[in-house]
Amino acid sequence: MSTLLYRLGAFAYRARWRVIAVWVVLLAIVGGALALNPPQMSTEFRIDGTPAQEVLDQLDEEMPSAAGAQATIVFTAPEGERVDDPGAVAAIAGAVTEINDSDIVVQPETGSQQADPSTMTEDEAAAAQAAADAFAPAGDLELLPLMDGEAPVAGVITSADGSIAMLTVQLTDQVLDLPEGAADEIVAAAETAESAGLTVLPSESLTQTFESPIGSNEIVGLVVAAIVLILTLGSLVVAGLPLITAIIGVGVGVGSAYALSTLIPMTSITPVLALMIGLAVGIDYALFLVNRARRFVLDQGLSAREATARAVGTAGSAVFFAGLTVIIALSGLSVVGVEFLTIMALIAAGTVAIAVTVALTLLPAILGLVGERLVTAKQRRRAAEADTDEIDRPGPATRWATGLVRHKAWVTVAVVLGLGVIAAPFASMQLNLPSAGTANQDTVERQSYDALTEGFGEGFNAPLLVVAESGEAYTPDDVATLKAELLDLAGASAVMPSGQSEDGTLLTLTVVPDAGPNDETTADLVTEIRDLDLDGMSNLGSSELGVTGVTAINIDMSQVLSDALIPYLAVIVALSLIILLLVFRSIFVPVTATLGFVLSILATLGATTAVFQWGWAKELFGFDTPGPLLSFLPIIITGILYGLAMDYQVFLVSSIRESHVHGHPGVRGVVHGYQLAARVVLAAAVIMVSVFAGFIFAHDAMIKQIGFALAIGILFDAFVVRMTLIPAVMAIAGEKAWWLPRWLEKILPNLDVEGDKLVQSLAATASRETSAGAEKEISATGGRHRA
Repeated sequence: MSTLLYRLGAFAYRARWRVIAVWVVLLAIVGGALALNPPQMSTEFRIDGTPAQEVLDQLDEEMPSAAGAQATIVFTAPEGERVDDPGAVAAIAGAVTEINDSDIVVQPETGSQQADPSTMTEDEAAAAQAAADAFAPAGDLELLPLMDGEAPVAGVITSADGSIAMLTVQLTDQVLDLPEGAADEIVAAAETAESAGLTVLPSESLTQTFESPIGSNEIVGLVVAAIVLILTLGSLVVAGLPLITAIIGVGVGVGSAYALSTLIPMTSITPVLALMIGLAVGIDYALFLVNRARRFVLDQGLSAREATARAVGTAGSAVFFAGLTVIIALSGLSVVGVEFLTIMALIAAGTVAIAVTVALTLLPAILGLVGERLVTAKQRRRAAEADTDEIDRPGPATRWATGLVRHKAWVTVAVVLGLGVIAAPFASMQLNLPSAGTANQDTVERQSYDALTEGFGEGFNAPLLVVAESGEAYTPDDVATLKAELLDLAGASAVMPSGQSEDGTLLTLTVVPDAGPNDETTADLVTEIRDLDLDGMSNLGSSELGVTGVTAINIDMSQVLSDALIPYLAVIVALSLIILLLVFRSIFVPVTATLGFVLSILATLGATTAVFQWGWAKELFGFDTPGPLLSFLPIIITGILYGLAMDYQVFLVSSIRESHVHGHPGVRGVVHGYQLAARVVLAAAVIMVSVFAGFIFAHDAMIKQIGFALAIGILFDAFVVRMTLIPAVMAIAGEKAWWLPRWLEKILPNLDVEGDKLVQSLAATASRETSAGAEKEISATGGRHRA
């Protein structure tokens, strides 16, 4: 492996212009594809096969008018006034008329349209009244229709104190599938009511638009990364190389993702995740290679050309396997069987693969342009003048490592207990998708949410769409009975029949819970509705009940992803043991590395729960309302952090193993290897934390949570687990850390991650060349002597 990479590095350095040209062409192709296929992102998260999604798909096929999004518009009166004052009523009625005239608004179909009462018989009038009563709202709350004279304003109800009115609008499609600007037209029509002094607050479904989650805050992370690179490498020219190659890598990777968005359904968060990971690993991988090349020049006096080739051959092996672990961990998310998650993971994995390829090809090619400026003359002179005592003088890394191995037992106990305490909030973690209830208080959608809660109860922000289907048409008595049964369920505050198919066999009702969308009682109500026993109730006995709507879909999605977390974590643990066994040829190292990862992921989820669910230090991170964690956050963070954690495990422990192989047994090998790797691992970890932390202050709540979880996760894993716990436990194990059964040693392939075989091969080649040169010189000298 190392020999192949050595040859690749030497070729890229030698054929630098050709290699650079290839990457420039790739960037141009991606740019052209983007120009021809503008990005098409979506904010919809869909999991096929969940009960709520199946019901929604059924509605879309059998009763399309009920499958679109539901939106609400809240009208609030100024203090001391009412929404049922004549002027306010006229303004609201006018707005409602304009809204209902829109092509994207569906008028309710109750299956019981009334004829002119003057033409009805007494029985027909009674039947019509029964049908009207059956489809009237019912519940614990006093649902007062807004009256325009003697006629109610269609679809508008008012709060008991008359300060708030709510209009429910059924749209023909999901909001993002509507014609461009259609939702804005609805909002504009509603805002005509402001002429009467009312405040108009549209719900989140009418205000959501595609807005790039990437902003200027991410630049801060890059600036910090640049500073760290300059401090680590000591040269502006060389420090810029990891940034350049990382940006080119994400340009190809993320650009390709955007170009593919016209062919593959992709959420808006997908390319952002790829950008996060691609930047972080791209900078880190390039840093490791550049640092190793510089060490070859300074420590062994090699030319920049040979140093670059050897860096790719040695550190390149670690980069390759580190990147491979990230790719495997991300690709493993496809086993969960969630389409949007699979696409998200594969795009991110593809970007990591590109980052590895860039580091192993484009970076050495650019180093070919830099040439001997890889190390400045001043740095060469300082290295040449440094004596052995100065080189071996203990630095901060050596002193830290010595302290760790001296107090190894206490360090181990302290780290385990400390991370365990931080992980405690994980036990109360709740999952859901962000809602208007967790938006910042200065947003329109949050103000609409709060107004609905104040006027009607929080449950009106979490309506459940119940779909009943039977082999026979539902009669008004059936509707009334089903309405009563649903209203009797614990947690239901109101039931409003909303539509019926033309043949009468499919019925839709809106059930309003007592609590909001993130409350456990709302999830319990969904379960109770699905389990409702209707046997022996006329046509209802053969009915099948389903629940859908945004709230039910989010509940089902959170449950599926929560259930998948433990099995996925088991897969990750198994992969970790296998990969690290191959890389380090040790039993102890994979086990401790994996247990360390479990500690860090639990602490990460615990800290994220404390901040975003409990609201600890929320002002510091730019939000004012805590709420549940993003439903797919735990599983996606587990996959990403596993791969990145193994990056640092490979870079640090491969250095310790290299020291062990080269004659530093036991504790000495731990300290010496730590000393060699600590500076660059520390710099890489700071860079990665900085890049991820830059996303914490994004305006998108999902990006904010992911950025925080990744930043704090790397902080825990790199600094606490890899650079503190792992050296301590390896010191406890001593030589036993490298034990491997003989039978297993024989069957495992030797991957030569440290590049030991490459060094021996190069030394042998150099020896043969020296011998051949000496023989030529002797032969030439002998020939002259004989002459």
